[in-house]
Amino acid sequence: MPSVIERLEGTSIRLREKMSRIPPSLQRTKPEGKWSMLEHIGHLVDLESLWQGRLDDILCGRKELRPADLTNTRTEQAGHNEKLLKDLVDDFDRVRNVTIERLNSLEEARIFRAALHPRLKTPMRTIDLFVFVAEHDDHHLAKITEVWRSLRSH
Repeated sequence: MPSVIERLEGTSIRLREKMSRIPPSLQRTKPEGKWSMLEHIGHLVDLESLWQGRLDDILCGRKELRPADLTNTRTEQAGHNEKLLKDLVDDFDRVRNVTIERLNSLEEARIFRAALHPRLKTPMRTIDLFVFVAEHDDHHLAKITEVWRSLRSH
């Protein structure tokens, strides 16, 4: 679990570093109508409550994790492009630090509790859930890079 927590803690640092190299004038651009870089960051903020809720589901002994909104309604309606980069990353830091504190305080036995993932129909232990979260973070960091590269090439 320590290496998973390390990855989760590093997301904010990686976001700040990555975005420091991207001109603010491009951060709100929506290539082909897809999410902008700021919207990808906002999405990470939006989903942290899902991850925390799923941790609650596992720790409370629920049989199945709460479902995700696969339409991403919250992100679509949040207006992340109207927000400042600093505010989005600060918000992400704040909500992610709550998750990190909770994970750091878990007793080892609780890390191996599980609940069924509603879409994948497979049991997820606490540690599995947060490997999934770290992979989700990486996916959106890679998407930000992809958007940045596509804008540089035009």
